[in-house]
Amino acid sequence: MRRHTAAALLAGALALTATATAGCTAVDTALGCARTADALATSVADLSQAVADTEDPTRLTESLDTIDRELATLKDTTSDADLTKAAGDLGLAVGNIRTAVDAGDTTPDLTPLTDAAGELTKVCTP
Repeated sequence: MRRHTAAALLAGALALTATATAGCTAVDTALGCARTADALATSVADLSQAVADTEDPTRLTESLDTIDRELATLKDTTSDADLTKAAGDLGLAVGNIRTAVDAGDTTPDLTPLTDAAGELTKVCTP
């Protein structure tokens, strides 16, 4: 009888540990996503300031490069379909702004970018 009780307790402890570990992984993923979304929001704000700073056009490219790096990191660390779509939409907006800047537009429309960043933030909010 003791063996059955010990086995049942061990099985229960293992199940509890597995559940707790899975829960921690989900929390860690959500926190990582939230940190990345926060970093992206900061980068989008920096891009807005770069657009306003017409004296230094290199800031636009640097800001876009920063957002691209943050998106690459996010895409490499997620398998969530909603998050992948939001990151893809944000990447598309960055590409469109980069194209406009390369064509000489010093004040590109940032609305699609801010909308996509807002969507990504919603997806990342636990």
